[in-house]
Amino acid sequence: MKKTIKRIMPFNICLVMFCICLLSSNGQTNTSLRDKVKQQPKIVNIVNFIRLLEPRDAAITKEVLYETVVKQVALMKKYKLGGTFLLQYDALIDPKYQQLLKALPRNAFEIGAWWEIPQPMVEKAGLVWRGRYPWDWYANVGFSTGYSPDEREKLADVYMNDFKKIFGYYPKSVCSWFIDAHTLNYLYQKYKIVASGNCKDQYGTDGYTLWGGYWNQAYYPSKINSYMPAQNEENQLPVPIFRMLGSDPVRQYDEGLGTNRQGVITLEPVYKFGGGDSAWVNWYFNQFVAGNAMEYAYTQAGQENSFTWDAMQKGFEIQLPLIAKLRDAQKIKVETLAASGAWFRKQYKVTPATSVTINKDIAGSDRKTVWFNSRFYRINLLWENGNLRFRDIHLFDEKFPSVYTEGKATSNECTFFTLPFVDGFIWSSPGVFAGLRFKALVKGKEILLEGKDPVVTNPVPGTLHIAWPLKTFNQTLIMDIDERQIKMKITGASSINWFLDLTTAPAASLPFKNIQTKQIDCSFENMQYSVTTTTGSFNKPGDSTVFRILPEKNMLVLNLSGGNK
Repeated sequence: MKKTIKRIMPFNICLVMFCICLLSSNGQTNTSLRDKVKQQPKIVNIVNFIRLLEPRDAAITKEVLYETVVKQVALMKKYKLGGTFLLQYDALIDPKYQQLLKALPRNAFEIGAWWEIPQPMVEKAGLVWRGRYPWDWYANVGFSTGYSPDEREKLADVYMNDFKKIFGYYPKSVCSWFIDAHTLNYLYQKYKIVASGNCKDQYGTDGYTLWGGYWNQAYYPSKINSYMPAQNEENQLPVPIFRMLGSDPVRQYDEGLGTNRQGVITLEPVYKFGGGDSAWVNWYFNQFVAGNAMEYAYTQAGQENSFTWDAMQKGFEIQLPLIAKLRDAQKIKVETLAASGAWFRKQYKVTPATSVTINKDIAGSDRKTVWFNSRFYRINLLWENGNLRFRDIHLFDEKFPSVYTEGKATSNECTFFTLPFVDGFIWSSPGVFAGLRFKALVKGKEILLEGKDPVVTNPVPGTLHIAWPLKTFNQTLIMDIDERQIKMKITGASSINWFLDLTTAPAASLPFKNIQTKQIDCSFENMQYSVTTTTGSFNKPGDSTVFRILPEKNMLVLNLSGGNK
């Protein structure tokens, strides 16, 4: 009997210990999952920026512009939504705006700077106004890019000193459609700003091109290029730049393809298809909440007062109740831009890898898309009609300078670029969509791979995992995407002869200089860069294909870090 007891007791003890460990493990797992959710917020900034006057339309008077802001404030208060108001200098020095904005509770609202340069700001800095109107939207007049570095510092001092005299403190957020690195660094070093914002990616809209950058969320810019994410902490400006306007992840990219000007499909409430359309807004926020964003999701709601309340009212009245509802359900976090900037700075020493995932498009479309961004590159994957292509791949390099950091804009237009490897907009033409497509060779014939709905997850921090079930072969294409590289393979019982082909419009101006077995050398605006494969190879077929990428033993690894450490 004693022997039996001796045998049973260790078993019971082991069983109990196992259960305790299991419960402990499950507890740790649940805590880890809770922490992961807590650390992956869905952030919404409501940002409204304010101009004193609108010279492009005589019907938009100062009073119309002021009443627009009054209505914005009232609706935000109705739904208990705080946010950020950014003042252009001429509005900053206007007593009516001062009185209106000083009355807002500081625990919910932030007052910051909208960095367009009007006549009073220029003249107070002792400079000569070159504009056609008291505010001129040309890049060489109405933006910091139109002034020398010394002049930019004088302009910054004028704004900041007057802001402090009016509000009693310096603003923490400074935003503009585009802002140069010298100005940003000066504002950070002297006035300790914590956040900035620039325009969504766009091509030619209003004469402003920002193309190929960190597509959404926020990034730390290079010290010599405000549009270029930095790869290393010592070479970055420690002020996160948030991408504004809530771009449509599926349609904005192709809007206006084949022309020199993109249209606009964004969360801005003035657009009838976009932020002013109930179906679109509900789709957008549903995907915003449900889609895998890796570290965090971000979008900016709100509108500049130049569009007037009559144009934006419908969109605001659609969006704000929905934002409040999602906030109350703890599905999103609504905060000021400065709060987001401070959180980002505390959370990340360098720009993190993030994603924007659209699992289901609006009614009538089967398209799905994933945007992946890191400090080294961005990609866009687009599923359409059951097929898949890389619509976009751009590389980032902190050594790529912007002419506007030290030089001045000399025309009414402004351009910011990164380093292209796949460009589905610029390299396309009407009816010809450039892209890096997934194909297979079956019985001597090239076919496009066809699949079902992809499954996008983030099982490991910093890595996006995509599983795309294929129809034709009953197999699955697997992608693991991290901040430096993309790994691809096809799993299944049998092997297939698969590869990727880049095709473009015939007249596209391409950066490729040398296509080697393991490396493609490129040159863009005098910057040399390359893409390599550690597993797999490149070649040049004898047809219209620009290049082909072949796996090695069913595995393909693309290094997109450009040799950066």
